[in-house]
Amino acid sequence: MGHGFGELAKVRGIVTHKISPFEQRAFANVISKGVPNTLRRIRSQVFIVAPPFVMGYMVYNYIENLHTQMNRKNPAEFENDS
Repeated sequence: MGHGFGELAKVRGIVTHKISPFEQRAFANVISKGVPNTLRRIRSQVFIVAPPFVMGYMVYNYIENLHTQMNRKNPAEFENDS
């Protein structure tokens, strides 16, 4: 019973192929294919993602300015204080 988890049963008729970690190229085609693919994906999604963020920022900015204005004291209320 000293088998590891992947070796609990013998399965016949299934062929698996593995490549050594030393033979893999982790950054293969990153510059030539990865960067253009990333730019393409960003360009296709920008009009879906950006408008909610822009609207959210505009609402946040408006509410922050309104809150700042409402917290100010009215100088006319303090004219008679000596």
